[in-house]
Amino acid sequence: MKPSGAASHPSPFGQLRQAIRHSPVGRGWRRGRELELGSRSLGFAALGFLTLVPLLIVVSAADPTHGRGFAQWLGDGIGVLTTSREQIGQLFTRPGQAARTTTAFGVATLAVFGLSLGAAVQTGYERVWELSPARWYARWRHVLWLVVLVGYLFMSATTTLWRQSLGLTSAALLSAVLFFWWSQRMLLGGRVGWVALLPGAVATVIGLIGLRVFSRLVFSPLIASSAVTYGAVGTVLVVQSWLVGVGVVVFGGALVGRLVLQHRHR
Repeated sequence: MKPSGAASHPSPFGQLRQAIRHSPVGRGWRRGRELELGSRSLGFAALGFLTLVPLLIVVSAADPTHGRGFAQWLGDGIGVLTTSREQIGQLFTRPGQAARTTTAFGVATLAVFGLSLGAAVQTGYERVWELSPARWYARWRHVLWLVVLVGYLFMSATTTLWRQSLGLTSAALLSAVLFFWWSQRMLLGGRVGWVALLPGAVATVIGLIGLRVFSRLVFSPLIASSAVTYGAVGTVLVVQSWLVGVGVVVFGGALVGRLVLQHRHR
């Protein structure tokens, strides 16, 4: 009789574990493990550093008069302090030098390899929404997505208007939401409705804001100390870690949007 009573009335610890397991946090943790969020974020960081970063260096050098260069844009994106930005600036060439040494073949090669980043993001979104892989002839979506992404980042790298007023800052945040909203719709081939994708876009932008705050508190002093201890390699490792965080936010934001939609249906 005792085992039966124990089975029907679990311990307080067991009740707490069951409550956490069935909570939104518990469901998100299980879905993140099924999605292999960590591995996908590492792949995103590797592709971003090897393909997208060189491409953005060239793009930011296209406007040497008003452009601030990729190093300054990356410093703003991470949200690090002045001393750490100097360490980042030593990793990348200046805009004028990049513009002089870049060839059309080099840009084309970077663009071709950069398409793999779009494929990786598409695969992650498909896993979030449990969709089958897109057909091979849908690869044109990667091209369009990469063009829009580079254009969006180019505007970010060549202007500082978003800092000048609260209204312009709000406009910059709205443009980020629109980009990630459209990115999900484009890469998923329209198989998920606009309304269902909006929570994921909002969650992604909120996550990027949180990552910026975390970077200022953690990555900024870490860049300074790593540069002293390991030199330029230490700065590269911190930047790579930041890109891993961006990958977690991109895929995790879409996952949060999916969980919010499921919770609303329940």
